[in-house]
Amino acid sequence: MDAIEQRTGKLDATGLKVAVVAARFNEIIVERLVAGATDTLVRHGADPGDITVVWAPGAFELPVVLERIAAKGEVDAIVAVGCVVRGETPHFDYVAGEAARGIAAVARTHGVPVGLGVLTTETFDQAVARAGGKLGNNGADAALAAVETADLLRSL
Repeated sequence: MDAIEQRTGKLDATGLKVAVVAARFNEIIVERLVAGATDTLVRHGADPGDITVVWAPGAFELPVVLERIAAKGEVDAIVAVGCVVRGETPHFDYVAGEAARGIAAVARTHGVPVGLGVLTTETFDQAVARAGGKLGNNGADAALAAVETADLLRSL
């Protein structure tokens, strides 16, 4: 039996141009996600001069900003970060759901890897734990996913 070919991306950001698009709402959390993403990109070989951080007002606005960036064709990957904390109204469901759907649509439409680092938590403490606290940093995780996917797409 012939060997099955397997392909996987590498965690090598060397030469990649990456946009980190951040939602300013819940900025104290999102700043930590941005720091995690940018630090991870640099530690994996990205030149700091090839990283651009763009701030949108909130998670709901992320897809339209991502769309503009992806349509220009000037980046190899995008990292989307934000924080939506459930409140007492259904607002959370609309914002979180539309942000996720819009982010996924941008990746599919433009073929640009988008790492999803938008936290959707029940409490602020849960967000802290996922933004550099005891549960790691989702911004860093999203950056790794974007880098690995960009490398994988290059090989396909």
